[in-house]
Amino acid sequence: QVQLVESGGGLVQAGGSLRLSCAASERTLMWYTMGWFRQAPGKERDFVGAISSSGDTTYYADSVKGRFTISRDNAKNTVYLQMNSLKPEDTAVYYCAASPQSPPVEYSYWGQGTQVTVSS
Repeated sequence: QVQLVESGGGLVQAGGSLRLSCAASERTLMWYTMGWFRQAPGKERDFVGAISSSGDTTYYADSVKGRFTISRDNAKNTVYLQMNSLKPEDTAVYYCAASPQSPPVEYSYWGQGTQVTVSS
């Protein structure tokens, strides 16, 4: 069982930046493709992006391409989501998740989420 804990959320003005972190309980994180998702109030959870286990391949939703960057430090069992040029429509609860597949198909483990609020 892999436990994931997100952190780094908060309130930021439009145009600002935040970096989210997702820390894993085990070193086995290095074997997983890691994804980021978000869910705004009243909406379905959406894919934001993902990174392969080695970190050499990334995938992004069109809505965040060029603004968000996913990276990972397997030595620290941590994955990051750098969010720049934030917009009010980026407001959501952000979740990280771990998938045993590459490219990812299903995610086996999920964090509890961290709130990101972007004010206009």
